[in-house]
Amino acid sequence: MAVYNPKSMYADDFINHEEILETLEYAERNKNNLELIDSLLEKARPKKTAGGVHCAGLTHREASVLLACENPEKIAEMYRLAEEIKLAFYGNRIVMFAPLYLSNYCINGCVYCPYHAKNRHIARKKLTQDEVRAEVIALQDLGHKRLAIEAGEDPKNNPIEYILECLDTIYSVKHKNGAIRRANVNIAATTVDEYRMLKNAGIGTYILFQETYHKNSYLELHPTGPKHDYDYHTEAMDRAMEGGIDDVGLGVLFGLEKYRYEFAGLLMHAEHLEAVHGVGPHTISVPRIKRADDIDPDVFDNGLADPLFEKVIACIRIAVPYTGMIISTRESEKVRARALHLGISQISGASRTSVGGYTEQERPHDTEQFDVSDQRSLDEVVRWLMEMGYIPSFCTACYREGRTGDRFMSLCKSGQILNCCHPNALMTLEEFLVDYASEDTRRVGMELIDRELHKIPNEKVRTLAAQHISDIRSSNRRDFRF
Repeated sequence: MAVYNPKSMYADDFINHEEILETLEYAERNKNNLELIDSLLEKARPKKTAGGVHCAGLTHREASVLLACENPEKIAEMYRLAEEIKLAFYGNRIVMFAPLYLSNYCINGCVYCPYHAKNRHIARKKLTQDEVRAEVIALQDLGHKRLAIEAGEDPKNNPIEYILECLDTIYSVKHKNGAIRRANVNIAATTVDEYRMLKNAGIGTYILFQETYHKNSYLELHPTGPKHDYDYHTEAMDRAMEGGIDDVGLGVLFGLEKYRYEFAGLLMHAEHLEAVHGVGPHTISVPRIKRADDIDPDVFDNGLADPLFEKVIACIRIAVPYTGMIISTRESEKVRARALHLGISQISGASRTSVGGYTEQERPHDTEQFDVSDQRSLDEVVRWLMEMGYIPSFCTACYREGRTGDRFMSLCKSGQILNCCHPNALMTLEEFLVDYASEDTRRVGMELIDRELHKIPNEKVRTLAAQHISDIRSSNRRDFRF
């Protein structure tokens, strides 16, 4: 029997089934232990230090107690704490991105994904480099600067050489004042050598969703194809980091397995990365299974209702205070609005989950990976965020200045957000307002920027940021960054 060991390089050791079961039993026994719950909330609360702000976070077992808690007053306190933590380390910034689907050819048999190999009626498509270029121009015309690259697993149609060529094309497109400054990559688990190639191609974060941490369920949900290998998939982040990629993104597909099991496994994976590599995940995503071409989410009986989903988000934020959290357009405007108060720091906008979807006038559905709930334009999403008091950020400065991995985390932990990320967010928002926004959005945004400039504590930084914003407004000068 495998023994739980977060420092082990073997999946069965660091995502240990018996440890998760014991954790869930412990959480169930203590879900009404208000003294313990109070102590955990106090432990997780941000504390001011000489070096900035410090958050202790929680272990997977401690956080599982909070998730199991059913006391309404304590749950409300958790939600307030989650927002306090998010504001302490990320401020009121919300990072914007869009997915770009390159190909839906796939040889896996994943039963929850319409790209599975046995789906004979979905239209299969792979973008040519000219089509990639056209998609990038369409995304730049919306105002996007950051993409998440998506492709099915198919060594023949989507080899690493194809992904690298697409990345080169994406970064090469300079259209009007547009440029993609960061391309994150979500492709199948691969080798150390191929991760090294991705690193050398200048990717941002390598993203790979576990789908489920329950090994038996995983094997049943992935009956055929290379993704069937649970260990190879689960150990992928270690190979990515060995290949030099220091920003990795975790996630599970909530609804495939019981949420408390997934929650514990997700945090154990984060603890493993911290224990082995000295830095946890750069991001954690929280997708829920959604309807798609031949996929009925009602077939899966572990779905999360909105209140439970909110609770999961809040507890993740409390447990991993420094990690970026992502919610996509899978979720509705209402759900996303609530999630922003519970720790989410990144959202997608105007997403198309079909291959070649951005160049189409009407949203195509024949190659979609899942239904998009929030179908608003990027301009509408940006204005919506600003009207709620958030700063939509198109910033990629940390990645481009080499502040990744532990260097980003040290910046985050030092509380330097207001002197670095905050002005960078304002400058990239100004770019969006000048180059892409509607008149109403521009008006709301410029008022927001004028207010937010005064929050920058360092006078020199504040003065320089104001000058750069003035330059953006009055010229075609772009890409200022601290």
